[in-house]
Amino acid sequence: MRKTAWLAATVMFSLWFAIGTVQAAPGAGASELQAAGGFFHQEDSDVGSLNADLSYGFYLTPGWQVGLRQAVNYNFIDDQRDFWVATTSPFINYHFRLTDIIVPYLGGFIGLVWNDRDETGTIGPQAGVKFFVHDRAFLNLGYRYEFFFDSIKTIDDNSSDGNHVFNIGIGLTWGGSGSRSKP
Repeated sequence: MRKTAWLAATVMFSLWFAIGTVQAAPGAGASELQAAGGFFHQEDSDVGSLNADLSYGFYLTPGWQVGLRQAVNYNFIDDQRDFWVATTSPFINYHFRLTDIIVPYLGGFIGLVWNDRDETGTIGPQAGVKFFVHDRAFLNLGYRYEFFFDSIKTIDDNSSDGNHVFNIGIGLTWGGSGSRSKP
């Protein structure tokens, strides 16, 4: 537990130190590539999971971003068949410029969840905060809620049977107009 607390304090101090020297929020026409991942395995259990997200986004303006996310979740189960689920979803986000370093966003997505046996639709809201630690690099803390549906009519019926997805990722931006004015 002390190692985790020490690591968290070191990361937060590093972010605080870097924030004083960075002016990085992307402008119109910029591209963004982001990767996030995680692993879970409870001690003395027979189940674990690995998840990864990769996304590409394009800034229409300094505030509006459209993009595509590919996510995969692989579940390991001892003495049983492992299974995986992939999600492919276009998204749209609006970024609120608190500063050029701290950039929260709200958005939504709609897409397809699939594996080798089945597929279904997914839709939902997403939110997060990007902390720019370098002119073109950031740390992302994100959340999304995935509703699942077989037809548009069943979205309301399944709204409480979805997934809460939290992620921590890193991202890079490049290109753009160079204009970093607030949206």
